[in-house]
Amino acid sequence: MGVLDGKAAIVTGSARGIGRATVELLAEHGARVLVNDLDAELAEQAAAEIEGETAVFGGDLTQDGVPEELVRRAVDAFGQLDIVVNNAGYTWDGMAHKMSDEQFRAMLEIHTVVPFRVLRAAAPYLRDAGKADREAGREIFRKVVNVASISGTQGNLGQANYSAAKAGLVGLTKTLAREWGAFRVNVNAVAFGFVETRLTAASDDDGGGETFVKNGQEIRLGIPEKMRQLAPTIIPLGRPATAEDAAGPIFFLCSPWSNFVHGQVLTASGGQTTGMTT
Repeated sequence: MGVLDGKAAIVTGSARGIGRATVELLAEHGARVLVNDLDAELAEQAAAEIEGETAVFGGDLTQDGVPEELVRRAVDAFGQLDIVVNNAGYTWDGMAHKMSDEQFRAMLEIHTVVPFRVLRAAAPYLRDAGKADREAGREIFRKVVNVASISGTQGNLGQANYSAAKAGLVGLTKTLAREWGAFRVNVNAVAFGFVETRLTAASDDDGGGETFVKNGQEIRLGIPEKMRQLAPTIIPLGRPATAEDAAGPIFFLCSPWSNFVHGQVLTASGGQTTGMTT
C-alpha cells in the first residue's frame, strides 16, 4: 500500500531534472502520474522508464489551449485529478538594463501565466470536486504544488525576469490558497536555491552549455563554472541540491502529512539565501 494509492497527478516539465525525480517519487508511493515535456519523445521515454501507471503529454504549455489539453489528457487517462505540480520552466538570464521585452515576458509566460492556465483548467477536478465532497459530507484533500525559487522571494542578480515571474507565482499560490482552501485543496509552493539541473549546468563565454530554441530564439542554459564553484561558500550545507533532494519537499506537499499546511512557501535551499538558483 502506498500513501498516494488511488491518486492521479500531473507534473509539468517532468521528463528530466526535478520533475522527473518528482514523478518517480509520486509513482513509487502509488500515484498515477502524467509525464509532460516540451519534447514529446523525451516524455515518452521517461514514462517508459518509470515503474507505475503513467500517461504522457508533449506540448508547449505557453501556447493557447495547450494547458487545457494537458488537463484533459490526465483526466481521460485516469478518470480524476488529485495533484498538480507546476514545475515546467527555464531561465533566460541577463542584467535588467540589457534585457529585452521578449526576454522579460518569456519568464512571466512560463513561470506565472502557464501555472495559472493549468490550474484554471484543473479547477473543475480540484476546486469543484472538493465543493461536491463538502456538500456530501466528505473531507478529501487535493494538492497543488507550485515550484518557486528563492529568486522570487529574495531576488537575484541577473534574473529580474525570473525573479519577477517566481514572485508572481508565490502571489498566485497564496491567492488560490485563500480561494480554494474551503474545498480542501491545499495550495503551496516550494522555493529552491541551487539545484543541479540543466539550468545550472556549467556554461562558458565561448558558447559552452546546453541550448534550446523557443519561438525561433536560441536560449543558452546554465551558469559560468566560476560561479558554480562558489556554491560551497553560499550554501551552508556545502553543496547544491540534487533533483532527488528537491523532489522530497514536493512529495511532502503532495502527501496526506501536509493536509494542514496551506498557503505556504516552503524554502528548501540548504540554507542558501542568495545567488545561483534553479
